[in-house]
Amino acid sequence: MIRLDNIEVSFGDFTAIPNLDLHVRPGEFFTLLGPSGCGKTTALRTLAGFIQPARGTVRVDGKDVTRLPSDKRQVGMVFQNYALFPSMSVWENIAFGLRVRKENPAESDRLVRDIARRVELSDEQLAKNVAELSGGQQQRVAVARALVLRPKILLLDEPLSNLDAKLRHQLRQQLKDLQAMFGITTVYVTHDQDEALAMSDRVAVFNKGVVEQVGTPQEIYDHAATEFVCNFIGDSSTLTPEFVAEVNKQSGAGLSTDAKSYLRVEKASLDVPADGGAAVGLSGKVVSRTYHGLHSRYVVRTHGADIRLLVREDGGDHPEPGTETTVYLQPGHVLQYHPGTGAALREQDPAVALP
Repeated sequence: MIRLDNIEVSFGDFTAIPNLDLHVRPGEFFTLLGPSGCGKTTALRTLAGFIQPARGTVRVDGKDVTRLPSDKRQVGMVFQNYALFPSMSVWENIAFGLRVRKENPAESDRLVRDIARRVELSDEQLAKNVAELSGGQQQRVAVARALVLRPKILLLDEPLSNLDAKLRHQLRQQLKDLQAMFGITTVYVTHDQDEALAMSDRVAVFNKGVVEQVGTPQEIYDHAATEFVCNFIGDSSTLTPEFVAEVNKQSGAGLSTDAKSYLRVEKASLDVPADGGAAVGLSGKVVSRTYHGLHSRYVVRTHGADIRLLVREDGGDHPEPGTETTVYLQPGHVLQYHPGTGAALREQDPAVALP
């Protein structure tokens, strides 16, 4: 559906994206994820036609659109602040693109009311000024304005970042439901890892203009391809060589003690895992406990590593800070990376020799 091949984007002497290759499948919810300044919005704006690449090709449905203006690419855009016109009614905002296109007034009205109904905006709301609507309703207006032009692709540039956490959580599900209902190929930009994991079919993780990994949310989380992806996505504890050596001693796992090693917080436990046999237990001391309602977050120091883990409040062991306890884990859950390149060590050979 969408192909970006060998894309380079430069601003004067600064190269924002050195060499980008991406493929987005038809109907996919594809997310560009990364910290501020990593190039994800630049990539989106290049796809939209707002930025011309210095090199490379942008294709949509097999057609080269690299030099086409944005209004000829059949893409709809939802901006970070929605970019709605405050002096216009909801109906006028949705119809804006149709008027620019000089659509027949009767047909414009039909299209606006049809798309409004599909995104659950009532006739009464269509007559209101956009400032009278809630944040969620304004989001639906912005999506409706993009979709009323019947684009092949929907582009969203951090549309939830200006909302409070509770509303953001609520609206991301509504946005995903809308995308699924229309079945439109969607490219979404965010710096929020939780959004990316919850909403996406696949994710591209950006770092300094380079895509470090593309994969499903589960692939990105459980099998981070680089040390950067491991640290950017989710919460992990950094393991010491002494910790890894003890895991090897108990299990014979053959993990590298020279690699950079991490353990996801949910992969450690104060209880023996139900599947038992392959787990190892390392003795340590509770450094801290913080209460979070459904669970408490612990830090346990063992073999030179501060292991962060979660304990549900409806059961399990709840030792107090300063007391001794045991941390259990599966050796296969340890994530390891080359200390020089940051690349993941091959899973089939975790003891691969390091230079």
